[in-house]
Amino acid sequence: MRYFFYFLVAIYSFFSPFHSSAQVSISPQYKSFKIVFQLTSGDTLAHKALMKQLNNITAVSPDTRMEVICHGPGLDMLHRDKSIVGQKVAELSGKGIAFKACEFSLKERQVSKDQLLSSAGTVPYGIMHIVSRQEEGWQYIKAGF
Repeated sequence: MRYFFYFLVAIYSFFSPFHSSAQVSISPQYKSFKIVFQLTSGDTLAHKALMKQLNNITAVSPDTRMEVICHGPGLDMLHRDKSIVGQKVAELSGKGIAFKACEFSLKERQVSKDQLLSSAGTVPYGIMHIVSRQEEGWQYIKAGF
């Protein structure tokens, strides 16, 4: 029985979370990137999740350049009367993140530029802007679920 006890102690110490010779960094610093996000979802949970992701990226890579291109139902995130994350958009814009609405989608959905959040800009064609950014070396991320 005594040997069984020693065996259990040895196994526990081997798998114990305190038994590690490696240093674990909680907040590693990453190099800066250029990221263009595409948002086509009108789902407010997707909008909240995107705000969290953008905050996380700025925390670990503050020099990363980011743009969020909204078109289709994703325009709701930048619509003054529909957005539930308007304050967050303003805060993140202040940190240098660009939020842009597709003018083609604005016209298609009969939304004027005056109806957008004051911190939002526009691009003539959302998809073409994203493709252009990728040609310039930007990384592409599809936002939403």
